Amino acid sequence: MRARDLGIVIGEHTPGHHNAITDVPGVRVGHATLVEGSGPLRVGEGPVRTGVTVVMPHEDIWSEPVFAAPHRLNGSGEITGLEWIRESGQLTSPIALTNTHSVGVVRDALVQAQVHARGTKQLYWCLPVVGETYDGLLNDINGHHVRPDHFFEALASASDGPVAEGGVGGGTGMICHEFKGGIGTASRVRPTADGAYTVGVLVQANYGRRHRLRINGVPVGELIGSDVTPVPQAPEMWEPGSGSIIVVVATDAPLLPHQCARLAQRAGLAIGRLGGTGEQYSGDLFLAFSTGNRGLPPYAYDEYVRQDAHETPLRMAANAHLTPLFDMVIEATEEAIVNSLVAAETMVGRDGVTAHALNHDRLRAAMGLA
Repeated sequence: MRARDLGIVIGEHTPGHHNAITDVPGVRVGHATLVEGSGPLRVGEGPVRTGVTVVMPHEDIWSEPVFAAPHRLNGSGEITGLEWIRESGQLTSPIALTNTHSVGVVRDALVQAQVHARGTKQLYWCLPVVGETYDGLLNDINGHHVRPDHFFEALASASDGPVAEGGVGGGTGMICHEFKGGIGTASRVRPTADGAYTVGVLVQANYGRRHRLRINGVPVGELIGSDVTPVPQAPEMWEPGSGSIIVVVATDAPLLPHQCARLAQRAGLAIGRLGGTGEQYSGDLFLAFSTGNRGLPPYAYDEYVRQDAHETPLRMAANAHLTPLFDMVIEATEEAIVNSLVAAETMVGRDGVTAHALNHDRLRAAMGLA
């Protein structure tokens, strides 16, 4: 189930065919999901509620970069490789999402994948992009259950069709507005005189306080409060609203890096519309990339020199026409987060901590759709 299956329509722009980030041509998504064991936490033994999600910007991102830029709403989180993206304006690897304490192993696996893709005889370096949100309320996060083969499983499964949502991949153990959360996606398409532009968004949603949740302005979190649907009974040290959200924005509009940064920034407005405030212990990090300029020179020095090319022809969307793209990012991010909530199922994690799903009937009643 997705938001639109329940009659919830967000915004005015038209979704793409799959209403997913994969509506941007060339973009593929894959997951590896780990759910094992139950009962009390035993570090290294479980219970396990975690995974890996991979976003491929296009089929040969290993050697052909795309323009990209990040934005930070609140920095209690991590996406590796962002300094190089800020410096160069380019994304040079797939994007992987996982839990906070598995960033290192997934990053190392991404290096292995790049070595395999480009050949072991070449001398080059890479700064892979891996984002995280914290799943330690449900998962044995200190048990380090994510292994390199889980990344490779997600990479191998990446496809350009519909995207599984909710408690899958990197979103397996995530909690959003104190309901079960996880992976969500959505897209928007707009015709222009130069052809249609598509904006797609994928989120790993693990943020927010219950009472602040708003959907299309309706105070859903107040109408479905903890007296109706219990909130996870977390350790005393846990501050409500802690967690994080990663937002990946993709578009085929021909944007330069500074324009990608402007799109990434708008994801924060969607989070605010839904009731997120960038809480103290929330890592709200966004990354936008554009596939609208293909054929950019490879970033490896030796390959660039061999090409003997000093200039690259580029296309750029006119700044005067960016406002609709901003709207599309906001709408798609909102709907992606709601889709993560609608798709997620109740999950019992370590020590019996339970993240309850957002009940569809109660949600429709709260929205006046019942």
